[in-house]
Amino acid sequence: MTASALKVADASADAAAADAARDARAEAAKQAAAEERTRNTAKKKPTKKVSDGWDRFLVDIWITDLNFTEFGLYKRTRNRAKSRQFTSDMDIFGEIIENGERTGLFGYREELWKKAQGMDKRLVFKLFTENLNWRATMDLMIGRSLQQTIGARGLPVMTYSINTDDDNYIIYLERSANKWPFMPENFSFFIIDNKGKPEFYRLKRDFINLGGDYSLIDQTGSTIGYIDGKVFSIGGKWKGRLRTGTDKRIMTVMKLFGAMMVFNGDCRRHMKRLYKGMLAGKIKPELDRQEADLYMNPRRVR
Repeated sequence: MTASALKVADASADAAAADAARDARAEAAKQAAAEERTRNTAKKKPTKKVSDGWDRFLVDIWITDLNFTEFGLYKRTRNRAKSRQFTSDMDIFGEIIENGERTGLFGYREELWKKAQGMDKRLVFKLFTENLNWRATMDLMIGRSLQQTIGARGLPVMTYSINTDDDNYIIYLERSANKWPFMPENFSFFIIDNKGKPEFYRLKRDFINLGGDYSLIDQTGSTIGYIDGKVFSIGGKWKGRLRTGTDKRIMTVMKLFGAMMVFNGDCRRHMKRLYKGMLAGKIKPELDRQEADLYMNPRRVR
């Protein structure tokens, strides 16, 4: 082979090697970019939390009215515009925390509870979403509660009606009259499933508790939920947990029950005063129009 031919062969080999090197570098760069994208995607993809079989929530009751929902010029008027259920006397008093985020707010009708007297005094509080969309209402039924208290010969027996946005039925939560002094109290309620069958539940206060602890027991005697009151809290905190997969209406009842705990003692004393006042002739039985509507016969002639 001549010298010129060798030079041509060497040049061709160098060119082929350079092309191969460029292709190798391009392929390596492409692979590195793909791996980087994979790593970034893995970082951004949220890690799915492994369920332990319980759904949890926290009811946090505030001690002051100076909160983000109401504080500010014309804020109450704007809140009323967001929801017809947000009445002019509505006072936001607590929140629900789930998975570290606020998912709901509690408000009660302040004038009805703090300023009214006698049979006009009743507890009405509501559950809203973070954006103040109505979700549920819980009413202390004065007429029904007084009837039960009379039957229990003075032992306060409260009845609450619960109306939710996703149910065709009213849920009635009642304190049991079967209670001995210094023994734990019980509440009970039932819901109707989508087949029209009732399912019964009982909220039993723990025998040894400091912050107001209750266990939720279903009709088979199985414990499916808990509400644990925090002992050292300024306004009040109740941690709740419910078996995953339970009817979501049960979760709503649990949340409302937790918020009701801050009023529980006052409700008992209120019913006791009404009972004694009626026996003494000092209180004339009379029902609020809105409560009376809840007792109306749905099959009445209109």
